[in-house]
Amino acid sequence: MHRERVSENVYWFQSEIYAQVTAGVITGPQWAVVIDTLALPEETIAMRSFIEEVLGMPVRYVINTHYHADHAWGNYIFPGATIIAHSLCRDLLASLGVNSLEIARHQNPIFKQTKIVLPHLTFESGELTLKVGKKNLIFFATPGHSIDGISILVEEDRVLFAGDVFLPIPSLVDGNMEEMITSIKRIGKMGLENIVQGHGDIILRGEIDEAVKDNLAYLSAIRKVVKSASRKREPLEALADATVESCGKSRVYLGGLAEELHRRNLRWLLKEMLAEDNEPGKEREI
Repeated sequence: MHRERVSENVYWFQSEIYAQVTAGVITGPQWAVVIDTLALPEETIAMRSFIEEVLGMPVRYVINTHYHADHAWGNYIFPGATIIAHSLCRDLLASLGVNSLEIARHQNPIFKQTKIVLPHLTFESGELTLKVGKKNLIFFATPGHSIDGISILVEEDRVLFAGDVFLPIPSLVDGNMEEMITSIKRIGKMGLENIVQGHGDIILRGEIDEAVKDNLAYLSAIRKVVKSASRKREPLEALADATVESCGKSRVYLGGLAEELHRRNLRWLLKEMLAEDNEPGKEREI
């Protein structure tokens, strides 16, 4: 697991095992706040050990940027902490997380001790604030990757923990194209020093404008490609040549997972377009 000090009392962690998933910690005088957990229990346990033993802080709050397993299943590793999230995150963990965990336990014994801990404190609209020592954390909705997505701004440092709405290559599966575009544009106008992506490396101030531009260009490119393919007799075949590079991104992102993620984006968007173009009950199978 990589870790780095982003600013005073603000730390970043990145998995070396799964898809470069990230998490964060903000410390105050007496306690710490964790933003997201990591995908595998051993890495989240290592993060907790660093906070408690090196930084010397108990974890009082854990924030989930969204309900997906690689960001929220580690809640149980922080017993006694108050879990904060969007209200939809709580709903989705309750309705989908339990069944998903049962499947994961059968597939991988590493999740044998894992249990779903639902958020205790939620919000639905507007902003939520939390004071951590001299740091003011501002929570606000940034849907697009998932309907429950939130970002957390460390106001004094202009550091944004963006969750999965901002990634080296946007991920639409389970999300919404228009909401993601709106969220990315909003992030681009915030005057940030750093963006902590949900996966991948930290984006520095001088890189932010280009990263926003690249992500919006990629979304525009895949919409154009999929729209054209949706008019073909065999739409999936028509998408075969639409590589991640041809749509403006590199296949080396996220430890080589970019092409697979790109293919999922194309299939998801195609399914959405075909559903819109066909009458109920007549959707083409893909």
